[in-house]
Amino acid sequence: MHERKIPLNLNCGLDLIGEVLYGKWKIRLLWFINEGHLRPSELQRKIPDASRRVLNIQLKELEEHELVSKKIYAQVPPKVEYDLTDFGKTLIPVISALGYWGDEHEERLKRVILKRIGKDQ
Repeated sequence: MHERKIPLNLNCGLDLIGEVLYGKWKIRLLWFINEGHLRPSELQRKIPDASRRVLNIQLKELEEHELVSKKIYAQVPPKVEYDLTDFGKTLIPVISALGYWGDEHEERLKRVILKRIGKDQ
């Protein structure tokens, strides 16, 4: 079992959101599932930089946080699909707003990110 190095802090909404959505690919997974990409192979194609293992771990965490549901079809070969729960669907407007903010400030964000990591544009 994974032992936390930093104690769990759930004192405000931002702490709770961070605990649930922490993970490089979780927001994108939720977005793509909402768009209808339900199979793990479809999600892998949408996020090619992520390993299958990491996507599976993050999908499992999203399932444990009751944001996605997993359906396993009894067939050969096995078929798995993910869907947003009603609870998970409540995050889509928030993710959309964050994406819109990112689009509105794209140039500035790229500049400060690249500056921070020491790369020129």
